[in-house]
Amino acid sequence: MYTLFHDVIHYILGLATLGLRATCSLPQGDTRQPSGCPVNEKRRPGFGTWRPPWSGQRASIWGERVLGDEKPEGVERTVFSFTRGQPAKEIPEIRILLYGDLPKNKENIIYLANHQSTVDWIIADILAVRQSALGHVRYVLKDGLKWLPLYGCYFSQHGGIYVKRSAKFNENQMRKKLQRYINAGTPMYLVIFPEGTRYNPELTKVISASQAFAAQEGLPVLKHVLTPRIKATHVAFDSMKDYLDAVYDVTVAFEGSVDDKGQRKEAPSMAEFLCKECPKIHIHIDRIDKKNIPEEQVSMKRWLHERFEIKDKLLIEFYDSPDPERRNKFPGESVNSKLSLKKTLPSFLILSGLTAGLLMTEAGRKLYVKTWIYGTLIGCLWVSIKA
Repeated sequence: MYTLFHDVIHYILGLATLGLRATCSLPQGDTRQPSGCPVNEKRRPGFGTWRPPWSGQRASIWGERVLGDEKPEGVERTVFSFTRGQPAKEIPEIRILLYGDLPKNKENIIYLANHQSTVDWIIADILAVRQSALGHVRYVLKDGLKWLPLYGCYFSQHGGIYVKRSAKFNENQMRKKLQRYINAGTPMYLVIFPEGTRYNPELTKVISASQAFAAQEGLPVLKHVLTPRIKATHVAFDSMKDYLDAVYDVTVAFEGSVDDKGQRKEAPSMAEFLCKECPKIHIHIDRIDKKNIPEEQVSMKRWLHERFEIKDKLLIEFYDSPDPERRNKFPGESVNSKLSLKKTLPSFLILSGLTAGLLMTEAGRKLYVKTWIYGTLIGCLWVSIKA
């Protein structure tokens, strides 16, 4: 019952996040830089910055609308603007393009993906919600994230597993936590980023160290991903092999994340994603049946690296193909990911309604601040003992 409660909370928070996408551009003709948006980026005219509804400024919420064949861009969202009586406007939105296997049914799975941005967390939610599994998403996280205000404690209570790197990795602790979830019959959509840190082409020392490690281990050197680490993946699979249905091997590429010279640059941050600085996200999914995954650690290490070699080839084709027609897409047919308004609007309204109810009164604002302060302190104490 306790886990079910956290699944419901995660479901509401996840859908609210997917439903709330702010536009950063100012009204047409206004040359000011929008607050909170990346500098030195082109702004799209005609949209308002996000402001709280009670501030008298422009604010909007939107849900997705699938357009007909006459609109080649495929997907737009209908915007409901609460702006001094101005009519709603339709604006182009980020398109999510899916390739490969497209699972529809709920499954107990391990989700393995390349890691390059904080947006990767949202992408896991984007895929899970299409299987009605958003409340089942749990993450393997870097240990330092447990000190995040409120969320550090929440992730742990919801089934997140904090791990340390290299020799500090506590294998027994991870196995015990996973076994508790198995014994309780907890649905499992376990997200792991085997690289252990984000790939950033500007951090050349990190990339060089990763490539040197691969060469030292006798493994092929990778270009667009870091050398994957095996420990968390092996422990997760070994602990849950009789409980799992499959492993999802997910490769993500952000269109537009190259500079004027065609060189790859840092992937969009969460703020840039919310400000619509990424026109398309391409997601390639391989569903791998558990019987096709080696169980012994040395064999699995080689298998995992081979999966990242496949990712690297996909990303080389995406970013570096000499043929312009083959760049900015993965091989094969793509499917526009469609998410209806009814999937996100209720959760958005619940979350924004509760927040607005607190912030519109003095007593509510005090409670809001105290919740953050005392909740953070209690949460940090809790994770220092339990996580």
